[in-house]
Amino acid sequence: MEAGVMAKVLEGRPARMGFRMPAEWKPHEQCWMGWPERPDNWRENAGPAQEIFARAAIAISKFEPVTLCASAKEYPHVYKLMENQPNIRVVEMSMNDSWFRDMGPTFITRGVESGITKQTIAGIDWQFNAWGGIYDDWSLDSDVAKKIVEIERVPRFPHKMVLEGGSIHVDGEGTCITTEECLLNPNRNPNMSKLEIENELKDFLGVTKVIWIPRGLCADEDTNGHVDNLCCFIRPGVILLSWTDDENDDQYERSAEALSVLTQSVDAQGRQLQVVKIHIPGPLHMTQEEADGVVKSGHSVPRKPGTRLAASYVNFYIANGGIVAPAFGDKQWDEEACAVLQKAFPDREVKKVFTCVVWAGHCSFTWILRSDDEMRPVIFVCWLAGGDGRGRAGDRAGRREHPLHHAAAARAPVVGCWNRR
Repeated sequence: MEAGVMAKVLEGRPARMGFRMPAEWKPHEQCWMGWPERPDNWRENAGPAQEIFARAAIAISKFEPVTLCASAKEYPHVYKLMENQPNIRVVEMSMNDSWFRDMGPTFITRGVESGITKQTIAGIDWQFNAWGGIYDDWSLDSDVAKKIVEIERVPRFPHKMVLEGGSIHVDGEGTCITTEECLLNPNRNPNMSKLEIENELKDFLGVTKVIWIPRGLCADEDTNGHVDNLCCFIRPGVILLSWTDDENDDQYERSAEALSVLTQSVDAQGRQLQVVKIHIPGPLHMTQEEADGVVKSGHSVPRKPGTRLAASYVNFYIANGGIVAPAFGDKQWDEEACAVLQKAFPDREVKKVFTCVVWAGHCSFTWILRSDDEMRPVIFVCWLAGGDGRGRAGDRAGRREHPLHHAAAARAPVVGCWNRR
């Protein structure tokens, strides 16, 4: 698309045009991230979170290019911080908070099998309402998807349904997993039935099978149980599931019911699903210090000491050739999780980033990859963003050379379960 030309708005049902949402492990062009800033979500004016996000951006950039978005206020600081990182581009973008996976576009692709000679990528621009209104102004966040497709110059499919990227996960071969706790919550789409929501997923993601899991991870109250914190595909027919061996843990019942659903399900290709268990850390809880460091603005959900954190190793990032995984300082389960991930992805290097501050901000470590093999796909990380800058997306971008500048029950039967314990 020529410079200066607005991204094309497409109408209709993407699946009927040959589009589909690819799997997250497919190669992609870059990773998009935001920069944390909001003081009523991140303690100490987001200072500790910014340190973690910087380390994560640098870790990911060892595998692939990163575009890091920051508000007008934070842009000079972030640009200077990253000026010696040749694989990181810094872009100014206005936003309310830092959940790019949830507010960004869902990228979909179509290829030669659709009867066209050139593959195409497009972005779905879902409605966003701050997870049912956990903060009272999301006007900037609701424009993030539109801004990103404009920067990338890809066509956009606008949609009227409220949906966050973290509420769905696909295998790239026709199967989607999600949770009833989230997608059927009346704070999202109260006038839509389960069947209507499922049909929209099929028509826009290009899937033919939707597997509904009752609930997400324990304590994941802000997102109402996003599936991406509970389980995910690691390859077609194989799902990684957050697990606990402690039957007295509140998470046990949730994981057991998910296991029961998954092991009794087949995917879109007729394969019986295999489940790989990965033990959760902790339990971890918000400390008094963490809660006291968050500004009580009255405009977002307050953070209370003793609140359980929805910590999970499933929220890892799949980079080109690598896995960037969360760590929590729980030596036993951190090491166990790395071993499980390395076995699940033997051809990728697993790197750990300590992320407790991220979960204390009720955010998660995962991403929003939307890519495909022979495309120029793009991915998004769901955790970093900025506050009150009013500049248009892309008003100011780093001018140094960047690769993208050149790239226009537990008792239920378990099938194939890897469990080292």
